Amino acid sequence: MSVLTLRLAGPLQSWGSAARFTRRTTENAPTKSGVIGLLAGALGIERGDDGALERLAAVRFGVRVDQPGTRVRDFQTAHHPVTGSSMPLSERFYLADAVFVAAVEGEETLIDSLFAALRAPVFPPYLGRRSCPPSHPVELAVSHDADLEDVLGGTPWQAAAWYRRTRRGETLVPLTVLREPRGGEDGDGDALRDQPLSFSSAHRRHGLRTVCASVVDVPVSGTTAAPGHDPMAALGEELSR
Repeated sequence: MSVLTLRLAGPLQSWGSAARFTRRTTENAPTKSGVIGLLAGALGIERGDDGALERLAAVRFGVRVDQPGTRVRDFQTAHHPVTGSSMPLSERFYLADAVFVAAVEGEETLIDSLFAALRAPVFPPYLGRRSCPPSHPVELAVSHDADLEDVLGGTPWQAAAWYRRTRRGETLVPLTVLREPRGGEDGDGDALRDQPLSFSSAHRRHGLRTVCASVVDVPVSGTTAAPGHDPMAALGEELSR
């Protein structure tokens, strides 16, 4: 098996699994459905293509909480596009200044294609909602003949520099890992309705999946800084021509 790792960081993120009506909540970590949606968009999979989604969603998923962030609440107003009447006031919840390492485990050819797609995505990636762009390129690395647990335990700490300074003087930092169990492993964990079955606007559907929690100790030293990235650089190049 091969493993693709992603660095999910931005000013705001929102990973809903049970959002309904006017209250749109967020989980404390990225959901599988949200990350699979990001990858499907990079590949150019259309919302109604349930067959392609099924093949993609078969990967095993895990996420490491490198910087938990802070939960914030916002209010949103809108008007009906036809009548112009006011829509109900809605609550939107976000995670501010959070950083996660997400990983998907699957066949080598699929993982390689996902990594290539993230470097030249058909649709731009976002962190749970379109209003939440990533602050850096999301792709980290591909590990072949690897195990999801080992990769999540061995990836350097990805927290922001200001957050790393809060653990100055420590050797190891304990980080929470939320992952799907291995095949044949006792799935003693929590059930979350987060297995994407269809992203179709007409019948969006999700199934249950098992989530196991553990803690890994990651060295504070050896942490790598996020690559420099100016999201407006490409626009500047176009304007200068």
